[in-house]
Amino acid sequence: MKRIILPTDFSDNAYNAIRYAVKLFKDVKCTFYLLHTYTPAIYQAEYVLHSPGQIGLGDIYQENSLNQLNELKKKVTSEFNNKNHTFMVHSAFNILVDEIVETAKKENADLVIMGTQGATGAKEIFIGTNTVHVIKRGCCPILAIPPNVEFEVPKEILFPTDFEIDYQKEQLNEIMDLSARYKSKINVMHVSSGYDLNDTQLKNKAKLDSLLGTTPHLFHEEPNQEIMTAINTFQQKKQIDILAMIQNKHTFLERLFIEPIIKKLGFHETIPFLVIPSHKNN
Repeated sequence: MKRIILPTDFSDNAYNAIRYAVKLFKDVKCTFYLLHTYTPAIYQAEYVLHSPGQIGLGDIYQENSLNQLNELKKKVTSEFNNKNHTFMVHSAFNILVDEIVETAKKENADLVIMGTQGATGAKEIFIGTNTVHVIKRGCCPILAIPPNVEFEVPKEILFPTDFEIDYQKEQLNEIMDLSARYKSKINVMHVSSGYDLNDTQLKNKAKLDSLLGTTPHLFHEEPNQEIMTAINTFQQKKQIDILAMIQNKHTFLERLFIEPIIKKLGFHETIPFLVIPSHKNN
């Protein structure tokens, strides 16, 4: 039984991520947590200005949140009617990122699937603030779904790495499960720094190869270039269905999120992005 958190703000983008999640795990027994957070009106500027003394506004926000969650639950169950899936509604007065992290730990969640925030430009997508902060908190694997991306069977998974990670089996479980379910190939991509792999990198690469075992996978060595350029180029050569990375401090994934609010990712226009923390629930 998988436990998957589906944060929602009741937008089309959020529902698109829910739809993707339900289709991705259509043959898997899952409990989905439809999660929404609200802020009582006294904490919102317009109410602080106009009616800070009103009592019960928090209750109204909670009631509205629960009503919308229950309507969302009806909509999803009506659209998909999958006996493998159970939906729970979860409403809380909290900051969204904090509530996702707390719920993931409390429910021992396997995965968080959430939409990203779209940009108006045709060629660029911005990962929204909340998604970046959830990724940085590293509570459990995060699958970020870009706007308007429709589910396609993930036949090709791109897994860029610098081989600086002492890989653990649990870090690879989500990728290997997808590969087993859909007969997906994992493309392990390393971008050269201009030097040969050192002893530590060679050891880590061998360990990764061993952990992947009989899971279909290929190692790709790309010439020295920016990581984002390599990802984009690889995507052009081969249709990638999911991009997967392990978040590890001091590696290139960490550097992708140096900008404190949002990070522009050109490839993210069409590719779901799976980020795996260095250690679950740390």
